[in-house]
Amino acid sequence: MRLTPHFVLDDILEVKRLIRENPWATIVSHTATGIVASHYPVILEETPDDEISIVSHVGRPDEQSHELGRHEILVVIQGPHGYVSPNWYPEGQIVPTWNHVTAHLYGTPEILSDEENFRVLGELVDHFESRMPEPVSLSLDEAGARGVARGTVGLRMHVTRFDARLKLSQNKQPEVVDRIIEALDSDPAYANPALADEMRRVHPR
Repeated sequence: MRLTPHFVLDDILEVKRLIRENPWATIVSHTATGIVASHYPVILEETPDDEISIVSHVGRPDEQSHELGRHEILVVIQGPHGYVSPNWYPEGQIVPTWNHVTAHLYGTPEILSDEENFRVLGELVDHFESRMPEPVSLSLDEAGARGVARGTVGLRMHVTRFDARLKLSQNKQPEVVDRIIEALDSDPAYANPALADEMRRVHPR
C-alpha cells in the first residue's frame, strides 16, 4: 500500500479490532504456478497484546493451489470503505477520494490436524451463530458435520508482519471532516454509516 505517514496504522490492538470486526478475508499466495487468491472467514485467536494469530480453513483442493505451509502468504482484511465526494468539500476542491481501513497480514501458515480443524470450524459456527435467537451448533449433528469437515483444511497463521492503513480524511480540516461524516451518515447516493463510525473513532470531538 502507498506509504502516506499520517494514514499508517501501526497499533496492533487496532489491527486486532479490524480483524475481529471484519472477518471475511482475502488469502493471496505467490505459488510456483502464479498468483492465487481465495476468500474465507478468519477468526482472531486470543494472544498477548503484541502478537496476532488467526485461524481459518480452505476448501479442498485450495490448500494445494495455495501451497499452504510452504511459503509466506498475504491475508487482506478490508474494513469499511467508500467514496468521498468533492461535493462535501469547500468550494474549489474538486478531487474526490476513497476512504478505507485496510490491513495486510503476512505469515507462513501451519496446517491444522483434522481434530483441531473440526474444533476451529465449530468455533467459527458458534462465533457467527451467537447473534441468532436460536443458535445452531455443529454438535447438533456431529457425525454429519465431521463428514463435511473432511472437505476442508484448517490453518493457523502467526502474523510476522503487517502493513495497515486508516485513510479517514486525517488531512482535512475539522469542519470538512464533520461535513464528510454527516454526508456518510445520510447522503442519498453514498451513505456509509460504518465508514462514518470509523471516522468518528479517529476524529473524536
